[in-house]
Amino acid sequence: MTDSVFQGRHLLSTRDFSKDELMWLIGFAEHLKDLKRRNVPHHYLEGKNIALLFEKTSTRTRAAFTTAAIDLGAHPEYLGKNDIQLGNKETVLDTAKVLGSMFDGIEFRGFKQEHVELLATYSGVPVWNGLTDREHPTQMLADFMTIKENFGTLDGITLAYCGQGRNNVQNSLMITSAILGVNYVNATPKELEPDPQIVSLAQGLAAESGATIRVTNDPIDAVRDADAVYTNVWAAMGEESKFAERVRQMSPYQVNAELVSNIKNKDWIFLHCLPAFHNAETDYAAKIKEEFGIEAMEVTDDVFFSSHARQFQQAENRMHTIKAVMAATLGDLYVPYV
Repeated sequence: MTDSVFQGRHLLSTRDFSKDELMWLIGFAEHLKDLKRRNVPHHYLEGKNIALLFEKTSTRTRAAFTTAAIDLGAHPEYLGKNDIQLGNKETVLDTAKVLGSMFDGIEFRGFKQEHVELLATYSGVPVWNGLTDREHPTQMLADFMTIKENFGTLDGITLAYCGQGRNNVQNSLMITSAILGVNYVNATPKELEPDPQIVSLAQGLAAESGATIRVTNDPIDAVRDADAVYTNVWAAMGEESKFAERVRQMSPYQVNAELVSNIKNKDWIFLHCLPAFHNAETDYAAKIKEEFGIEAMEVTDDVFFSSHARQFQQAENRMHTIKAVMAATLGDLYVPYV
C-alpha cells in the first residue's frame, strides 16, 4: 500500500478506512515519529495552507494539528468560534466553498457530525474530523498507535472502556476496535448504555475482523481480562448541568486502585484522551469537590501517575497520527514510506 491510496480522501470517521488502511496510517505515524525524534526534515506539504476550524476549544487537537502542519511545511490558520459563522450567519455549504477555494485542507472540531460531512461534500479539499458530537477519529489513531507501541501488536488485545456509553469517544472506540480486530468491552450504567445502532454496527464489523464487542454494567467484569483500560470525563463539554446526575451514575465506574487490582495482566496500560479530572487541583475540579465532596472523578491519582499510565504518550501521538493523515491525504508528492 502507498500513500496514493489516501490522496484526496477525508477522515470523518474511522469507518472511512479499512483495517489495512488504518494500520498503514499507524505505521506511517510511527515512521514520522522516528523522523521527528532524529530531527530529520519531512516537509511533505510545503506550500500548503490548512484551515483549523474550532467551534469547540481544545488543547491537544489544536496543538497537534498546528505542530503537525508546521513540521510538514504547511501553514496552519486557526479560526475559532468567534472567527467563523458556521450555521449561524453563514451556511455550512457557503463556508465550505469559500474555505475550499482558499485552503488545501480543512480540520473541523465542532458540535455536529453533519457539519463536518457538509464541509467534506462541498469544499473540494480533504476534511479531517477533529471531534464532533458523534465521533472522534483522529483521537482513535493515537489511541491504537499507543496500544501497538506498548504491546507490539493489536492482535488479541482487549480494551476495556469504563465510562458512559453515549459519547463520541466511546462510539469511535467501539467502532475502531471492531475494524482493527481488538476485543472491546464498555462498562457503563444501564441508563447510559451505547446507542443500539452503534453496537449493531460495531458487531457487524467485528464479525469480519474476529473481534468481540460487549457492553456490561459490571466494571470489574470489564477490566478483568483487559490489556488496556480507558476512561473519559463524566460530563462532556456542554453537559456540565448534568454533573450531579453523572456523579451518582458514574462513581462505581471510577478507575482507581481497587478496580485495577482485578486486572489479570500485570502489564496492562491506562489510557485517557484528556483532560482528566484525577484530583481537585484545577478550578473546575475544586468546585466539584466543594459541591459533591469528591477528590477525583473518572480516575484517581494512584492510577493516573502509576507505572501503567500512558496518557501522555497517547497525547503526543495525536501529533504523529494527525501528521500521517494530513501527509497521506493531502500530499501530492511521493511520501517515502512503505
